[in-house]
Amino acid sequence: MVAAVTRVGIIGAGQMGNGIGHICALAGLPVILLDAKQDALDKALGVMAKNMDRQVGKGTITAEAKLEALGRITTSTDYAKFGECDLVIEAATEKEDVKKAILRTLVPHLNADCIVATNTSSISITRLGAATDRPGKFIGMHFMNPVPVMKLVEVIRGIATDEATFQTIEALATRLNKVTAAAEDFPAFIVNRILVPMINEAVYALYEGVGTITSIDAAMKLGANHPMGPLELGDFIGLDTCLSIMQVLYEGLSDSKYRPCPLLVKYVEAGWVGRKAGRGFYDYGTTPPTPTR
Repeated sequence: MVAAVTRVGIIGAGQMGNGIGHICALAGLPVILLDAKQDALDKALGVMAKNMDRQVGKGTITAEAKLEALGRITTSTDYAKFGECDLVIEAATEKEDVKKAILRTLVPHLNADCIVATNTSSISITRLGAATDRPGKFIGMHFMNPVPVMKLVEVIRGIATDEATFQTIEALATRLNKVTAAAEDFPAFIVNRILVPMINEAVYALYEGVGTITSIDAAMKLGANHPMGPLELGDFIGLDTCLSIMQVLYEGLSDSKYRPCPLLVKYVEAGWVGRKAGRGFYDYGTTPPTPTR
């Protein structure tokens, strides 16, 4: 039986968590947004309001819909607030040990029927589900960034995920005006299995002197009709996230074609992880951004 989701909890107030909260609230769902830091929650509310203002300006939502949506969002630092949720979506950093610790903290506060979803972009759903008391009600729900704009949600079943959970999440994605792609539980699923190795290969092309940052990005934008070059896209995603995904692929599939480029590792070690840090393959302190290599 497909259950209706009536109240959503979200763990993590970063760009993915606030984007998921944004679309859930606009779809009429009460949302509880949790983070360890109150200032992150306050910042998330500001980002959501700003993004909804942009939608109002484009005429895609009304000013009244914006106010109603923001009114549906409650913030908290207390996991006990999730007790009445039908679904809790974990959207924390892309590190397995962090996600497992969050899930172990979460499950004692949930009702028996609550579904738990993870927004992981690469980590095994089966392993994460096994860290909970409800692997049958655990599923991957991988939104794309920026969540309010991108249409796709990858839906990933672990080996123990039951059919009712899958159908419930499919129905919710439709309510959120998203299109789903069902993926099997293999490292990085569909999108990142294809996309992030391309970014890693672009970093290898830079590392080996095949092209410059500018020429590599221009080649893929103009030669393959990509809206962003791969190095620019890596900066947008976060080079730390790209490296984490490559490590999951390399360790999970034991294939040398997924070896992270040493230059990608160096950028992450330097803290030059892209737009969110102000510097990656481009320096975002200038207009337009200038290549850093």
